[in-house]
Amino acid sequence: MEIKELVKRQRIYFLSGATLSYAARMDALERIRLALDKYEKKLCDALYQDLHKSASESRMAEIGMTRAELNYCMKHLAGWMRREHVKTSLANFHAKSFTIAEPYGVTLVMAPWNYPVMLCLEPLINAVAAGNCVILKPSAYAPHVSTVLAEMLGSCFSPEYVTVVEGGRAENNELLEQRFDHIFFTGSTAVGKVVLEKAARYVTPVTLELGGKSPCIVDRTANIKRAARRIVFGKVLNSGQTCVAPDYLIVHPAVKEALFEAMKQELVAMLGEKPLESKEYPRMVNEKHYERVMGLIKGEQAVVGGYGNPDTLQIAPTILDDVTLDSPVMQEEIFGPVLPTLTFETREELLEIIRHFEKPLACYLFTTDKTMESWLLAHVSFGGGCINDTIVHLATSEMGFGGVGGSGMGSYHGRVGFETFSHRKSVIKKYNWIDLPMRYHPYTEWKDEIIRRVMR
Repeated sequence: MEIKELVKRQRIYFLSGATLSYAARMDALERIRLALDKYEKKLCDALYQDLHKSASESRMAEIGMTRAELNYCMKHLAGWMRREHVKTSLANFHAKSFTIAEPYGVTLVMAPWNYPVMLCLEPLINAVAAGNCVILKPSAYAPHVSTVLAEMLGSCFSPEYVTVVEGGRAENNELLEQRFDHIFFTGSTAVGKVVLEKAARYVTPVTLELGGKSPCIVDRTANIKRAARRIVFGKVLNSGQTCVAPDYLIVHPAVKEALFEAMKQELVAMLGEKPLESKEYPRMVNEKHYERVMGLIKGEQAVVGGYGNPDTLQIAPTILDDVTLDSPVMQEEIFGPVLPTLTFETREELLEIIRHFEKPLACYLFTTDKTMESWLLAHVSFGGGCINDTIVHLATSEMGFGGVGGSGMGSYHGRVGFETFSHRKSVIKKYNWIDLPMRYHPYTEWKDEIIRRVMR
């Protein structure tokens, strides 16, 4: 089916009202739940083929998190769909005021390749829970996952309701020429700008989940052993191909050497002396990205790692020392298992480094100093983050996940995701037994006096 015709058919289906009821939405979510159970092994196999992800990492960081989001939405959907009553001002006496969450309509979800299951299905779940029709566009860089998702969702939905469009740049361009009621995009800042520009023609609301250089700060009071373990976890997960991975270290000189030593020990404990021989260590998604990341570390001082295997497209976890803000590795989001290191002595120096870049998607601080924690939260703008950990702030449906400034706009997960794919309609219901005359012509002195008092 042509993309233009597909969008047309989804709009007809949405306008029929078939997706609106609580029963219809729960039925759709239940279909996803059953399909996820049925296709779990196929998805794990596809993730291994596309990214060399182990089954354990796939279940933990992709399928398990998707299932948790699905269960949360099914549990709370009825409450989210209820009218929300608010206070009515005296000027609107006598009336009731409330808001209703209504679905946008036909929505487009464009997903990236690095977490091709989770970043396809989680926004899909939020969109369906909100009562929308969805066209899902997986990344062509993860072709095996894309094929399985198309089969999986095709087995439980008609294309008028939910469908997958496979393909590459041509299909992306064709989709962005269509009129949608909401577009949800996860990917690079460069492509995000194109999405925003295309959406502007139709004044289509857009959610952009982008990236950036997310700092990881270790001050002199940090628990070094714990910090090392959690930083290494955040950087080797998916071989660093995570939008919220710590992109660079900013460490106090007093603890830098101790941190390096602890991180080396944690890398050996997790991946062995020869990490590229680990059966559980993912690879770069393709040769282009392998060469790009290897180019970023060329000529830099590697404390550990610094090498790769072009045959398997794997890059050893790498820690770089003595980098500067002018180093090539600091000019773009790394999106690989490479961690350059800068140092800071004062909070002013720290702030200067962080503000050198666009507002990051994530920020991580390792400290036991509560004043440092409070200072950072007050002075540094970022999408979300952790104190004394990395990555895990996105693993909850209780809080929204999203960027700010150059790292994106809007957020999702749980109720926030439901609201992202909904328009909140405001309504005042007036009663007929009284009709205050002050607002009607002619305006007399006594009316003016009452208006002045009521609306002070």
